[in-house]
Amino acid sequence: MQVTIEPAGIAIDAKRGALLHEVIAQAGVALNLPCGGQGRCGHCRVLVKRGEVRRRSLLRLSKEEIAEGWALACQSVVESDCVIYVPPQEAIERRLPTEKYAATEITLPVECSPQVLPMIRAYHLTIDPPSLEDNTTDFERLRRELVRQHGIRALTATLPLMQRLATTLREAAWDVTAILEMGLYGDEYAVPRLVDIRPGSQTRRLLGAAIDIGTTSNVVYLVDLDRRAVLDSASAYNAQIACGEDIISRIIYASRPGGLQHLRMLVVDTLNQLIADLATRHGIATTDIYRVSVAGNTTMTHLFLGLPPTYIRLEPYIPTVSHPPAVLARELGLQVNPEATVDCLPSVGAYVGGDITAGVLSSNMFRTDKLTLFIDVGTNGEIVLGNADWLISCACSAGPAFEGAGVACGMRATAGAIDEVWINTETYEPTVRTIGDEPPRGICGSGMISLLGEMFMTGVVDKAGRLNRSLQTSRIRLGEHGPEYVVVWAPETASGKADIVLSEVDIANLIRAKGAIYAGFSVLTRSVGISLADVEEVLIGGAFGRYLDIEKAVQIGLLPDMPWERFRYLGNTSAQGAFAALVCPDLRREVVEIANKMTYLELSADNTFMDEFTSALFLPHTDTTQFPSVMRLLKTSPKGQDDVKQES
Repeated sequence: MQVTIEPAGIAIDAKRGALLHEVIAQAGVALNLPCGGQGRCGHCRVLVKRGEVRRRSLLRLSKEEIAEGWALACQSVVESDCVIYVPPQEAIERRLPTEKYAATEITLPVECSPQVLPMIRAYHLTIDPPSLEDNTTDFERLRRELVRQHGIRALTATLPLMQRLATTLREAAWDVTAILEMGLYGDEYAVPRLVDIRPGSQTRRLLGAAIDIGTTSNVVYLVDLDRRAVLDSASAYNAQIACGEDIISRIIYASRPGGLQHLRMLVVDTLNQLIADLATRHGIATTDIYRVSVAGNTTMTHLFLGLPPTYIRLEPYIPTVSHPPAVLARELGLQVNPEATVDCLPSVGAYVGGDITAGVLSSNMFRTDKLTLFIDVGTNGEIVLGNADWLISCACSAGPAFEGAGVACGMRATAGAIDEVWINTETYEPTVRTIGDEPPRGICGSGMISLLGEMFMTGVVDKAGRLNRSLQTSRIRLGEHGPEYVVVWAPETASGKADIVLSEVDIANLIRAKGAIYAGFSVLTRSVGISLADVEEVLIGGAFGRYLDIEKAVQIGLLPDMPWERFRYLGNTSAQGAFAALVCPDLRREVVEIANKMTYLELSADNTFMDEFTSALFLPHTDTTQFPSVMRLLKTSPKGQDDVKQES
């Protein structure tokens, strides 16, 4: 039977019973599945203009929509020839703004000894051509000159490189540069590997790439391996978002026929485009990149390598591998030098991955005597507690709210996103700041935390997250999804068409997200017999953490209430750790030690987590003694008096 996709005008053959979204994907038409095809989000609505489909679920569809012919593509199967209209999809912006000064902010956490040579090195060779008197093979002749001219006593090579060796040597008139990888992790006893052979003396700078594969965004740093310096960076949203906004949705999507390979190609394509952009900007060939270091959470690493992630979400939550073997770029389709090693940093457990071992490395907490709490706030909130003697970690699913998803007017941190809000205590009128000082388009994660903190401290919402509809302000009203607060009126927005609001439904999502993270480090500290007050330093990692307002984050109960001087921002610790492991063999070995000594606490199997989570579902918490500074502020604020009286 034939399915015609409009408005693209593409006709495709399909079997009876085929899932509609799979047919649409085969036609090459974009269709976003933020929930991974579980029928929960309703974003894959399509209109059946002619023909018949069988709806396996009617969730997210009203009676009127069903009568009009609307269906969820992920929950409907083809029953006859039909014509399907796919509405315009919300575009996933490919490029994130390059972070200002990004090239100078990524530095080594500790000094890498100058005696520790880089793993990729170039050696210029002049080789005597063969003759009847000297009939040594090409490869042995190359190896012989490496010993004689540079003291390199062993060498290995892959078959594809060996296949072009003879031609390259002769076309270069036996004057070549050999590019060697000196042991996978800088192991001085490992046999060097030939990764490229160039004609003439080409010992120009050798390049690598440090990659952070995040659930929401991907970042690639172009690195000068000899200077151990970042040259440039590029970032984009992970194209996998179209198949699920959180890792659980993507794991479910990966279990569908062809789903794993599709997700793998989406992230590889994203990275290849970023690499190509960097190469163009710097006038280099992508084949000049000879080594790649990758940090990502356990699921993202599995999807990148094409490893089935199914069992990560099923008890007892076992990944395929924690220390992934190094692979060659050509095996993954990564468009750098095909012989380049792609090195994925080790993970610790199902939900604490290489991005966190990289973060612990770059934060230097594995060398400190201070009792330290490391928090990476994002879709999946990862937490590490410890010091140089011991480390324990856990992860809690915060959901995508802090990444701009799951909230009606939420957006990612791009130009026009509201990232700071102040509310007048008398008029309840907000003042907003946007990224780039552009007209408001929506609210990003840091803006939501700022807004919710202001709403709570000014009495616009109560501790349960309910809007105070008795206040004399037109900002609080009954909207399409219940009570809501108008942050920006439509005429003042970038679109000029719709108000930017935060509803009680949105507030509930934010409270659940902050509650999960607070519950996570509460369980973690209690599991080792200490209290949060014992923590001497709190390190906040992740690109999002850089823009977090500590005061507001404490006010809503996202972060523990302690002196501000104990908090320290670290930026994108995942990328920094990947960079450190890329350029310094000693630090690459160190990240293995970090992973090996870190204990992983599986919160899904911890009975106390749900109790802590439930207690954290209030602003700032049901136990207000944990937030003395917030309570003091409320006591001095007329707007907070009622809540304080109720507590007492």
